[in-house]
Amino acid sequence: MNSASTGELISKISSNIGNASKEMVEFFIEMLRINSVNPAGGGPGESKRADFIENFLKKEGFKVSRVEAMDPNFGPRPSISAVIKGKDQSRCLWILSHIDTVPEGNRNLWRSDPFDPLVKDGKIIARGSEDNGQSLVASIFAMREIKNLGLELPFNFGIWAVADEEFGSTYGVKYLLKEGYFNKNDLIVVPDAGTPEGKSIEIAEKNLLWFKITTIGKQVHASLPKKGLNAHRIGMNLAIEIDESLHSKYTAVNALYDEPESTFEPTKVEPNVPNVNTLPGSDVFYFDCRILPQYSLDDVLSVVQEKIKKFESQFEGSKIELEIVQRDDAGPPTGADSPIARMLTKAIKRVTGKDADLFGIGGQTVGNLFRREGIPTAVWSTVDDVPHEPNEYSKIENLISDTKVFAAIPFVNEA
Repeated sequence: MNSASTGELISKISSNIGNASKEMVEFFIEMLRINSVNPAGGGPGESKRADFIENFLKKEGFKVSRVEAMDPNFGPRPSISAVIKGKDQSRCLWILSHIDTVPEGNRNLWRSDPFDPLVKDGKIIARGSEDNGQSLVASIFAMREIKNLGLELPFNFGIWAVADEEFGSTYGVKYLLKEGYFNKNDLIVVPDAGTPEGKSIEIAEKNLLWFKITTIGKQVHASLPKKGLNAHRIGMNLAIEIDESLHSKYTAVNALYDEPESTFEPTKVEPNVPNVNTLPGSDVFYFDCRILPQYSLDDVLSVVQEKIKKFESQFEGSKIELEIVQRDDAGPPTGADSPIARMLTKAIKRVTGKDADLFGIGGQTVGNLFRREGIPTAVWSTVDDVPHEPNEYSKIENLISDTKVFAAIPFVNEA
């Protein structure tokens, strides 16, 4: 397809999607009324919203696959997919969004019912509207537009609406990868992070490490400290030494990332004793670490363990325990010259006229799960970055624009 015909086709796609905007908004509102808070967060889970999506896709003439991972605590956790066959059926461009949401939080902070969407000032306000409803709806209607065009695609085009993203993806992407639903040469777009301008494509994520340290001493009355062993003092000094050691050893800078250095942040502390005049016999603190991929998490943990041994030796009678709360090793960055990065960049330019830039983040998306499997993945959407907030919203103009971009990707030149 030459440049002129590509431009004409994408203009037609954009016009058709624009004409369908009222229908898209109506679908979006109806979907958001279905509470899909992850059951691990106290909600009903994804099943009813998955039913809604599945029924819509079937009415539109798609063959729908429903994959249910069995959660021993909450039963089947559904993920939904549909595919348009292309010339090369060994390869698929997947737009992958998630069905589940986080809880609404304090309802007093909401100006409207979080599960009764409010449309105001060009925004749709509801829990899950941005995270990840906007992209889910955009992917569905992009696929419908491609189907309606009836043109032969160079490869398959499909969507996944997955479960369990908000609480670890055990019953969503991790399960799908383990069961072999993706190929190494697939093209993956995860629209679960983005910027208000919609011109930044995330192609890399840092290692993530959360750890918990418990220091154990001996509890006594605070007026007789020599009879005991102050676990809080041990913990405070250990936290400072770990902090300084990690920052002094892992000093590399990589301008690709929005935070170019590795970060090691002492964050949460747990209550130790309820009263001022008791010397605590145990103390608990946590670190949140986002570490450049060039460093090994095993090496980082060895530094922490060395400090623990030092303090146990220094404070006779103490015991110090290390617990890994969460560990996600970073996959290799998606190459700037990879097919998916090039195609998404071209589609954004064709639809919006914007020149997209490529960057890395310290947060983590399911894009990292694909990269760890050797599948290059691009993370992109146009959002105001209000996920998990009260009065979370999606801008209707972003919904429409992102739909156009998703639908344009298969028609731009891969080279």
